[in-house]
Amino acid sequence: MDFVLLQSFPNYIDAQIILGRLQNEEIDCWLKDENLSTILPILGNASGDIKLMVAADQVEKATALLQDFAKEKRNHFKCPNCGSGEIEYVSSPRQTANWLSVILGFLFFNYAMPVKIWRCFSCGAEFKDPVEKEEIQN
Repeated sequence: MDFVLLQSFPNYIDAQIILGRLQNEEIDCWLKDENLSTILPILGNASGDIKLMVAADQVEKATALLQDFAKEKRNHFKCPNCGSGEIEYVSSPRQTANWLSVILGFLFFNYAMPVKIWRCFSCGAEFKDPVEKEEIQN
């Protein structure tokens, strides 16, 4: 059976959650490079993170499920500023810690460890934690 790369994950937890959800839907899939990325995260970044491999004949169904999972996430978590679901967990150039990490990382360690934060793509706000949909409505 042939497997194709469907998505890659920098985070082991997200990769395991998606893997479990796809397997519950009887999608034949597995994670490539999960051990490398978990034991040595720096090498995981160099290898292209954790890769979700899906059986070639189930790619369309898996892609549709991933889109449903992303929509579900957008409907569950919202921006505390504007209430939009268009949020992502990203490294931000606005964070002083990221610039400090880049400078110190390249001077002393040969790599930088980004500090991640939630960003709303509707209003541009950055925040530590999103709020759940029910909290905004109350």
